[in-house]
Amino acid sequence: MNIQTALDHLSDNDPIMAILIDTYPAPSFIAHTNYYQALVESIIGQQLSVKAAAAIRDRFVGLFDDVFPTPEQIITIDVEVYRSIGLSRPKARYIIDLAEHVIDGRVRFDHLDALSNQEVIDELTAVKGIGAWTVHMFLMFCMGRLDVLPVGDLGIRNAIEKNYELDFVGASGAVENVAKHYSWHPYESIASYYLWQSLENKPAVS
Repeated sequence: MNIQTALDHLSDNDPIMAILIDTYPAPSFIAHTNYYQALVESIIGQQLSVKAAAAIRDRFVGLFDDVFPTPEQIITIDVEVYRSIGLSRPKARYIIDLAEHVIDGRVRFDHLDALSNQEVIDELTAVKGIGAWTVHMFLMFCMGRLDVLPVGDLGIRNAIEKNYELDFVGASGAVENVAKHYSWHPYESIASYYLWQSLENKPAVS
């Protein structure tokens, strides 16, 4: 898709978004080539700085001779070994649980492209430690989906309060209501990008 189509749609329907589009550079949503690896790295990076996440990721891969491990390899390592490289016990268990889901077919990365956003969310949130926010980031930054609205993201809520001068976005459904009012669909990911840019911030994702 030509990104200009999305920018024209948002600018035509939302005068505030039009200002943001004129102010900040256009986004680039490039799909990740390895969904499995991207999701493991997302778990590793939860609630960590980019630098800390990268360091633990390198030590994690180092356990497997510096080659990113298969699910079958992941489950052979004890939780305490993962803890020794800086992973918390819960994160180690989440990564093992993801590996087990992949091995037994409950999670199939080879068919995600054929699923709707909600179907991807439903499949991946069945894994321990993977919530809706993580899957929203996965959909946007790994799968390259252009119509994702991360309603639980604090930055999105703060940016709406800042740019739209609203004080009610903490209410249930308020973010969705703003998106609907200004007709962001089918480019909610693009709108979200500009909201993050307006805070001079964006989520740390792999």
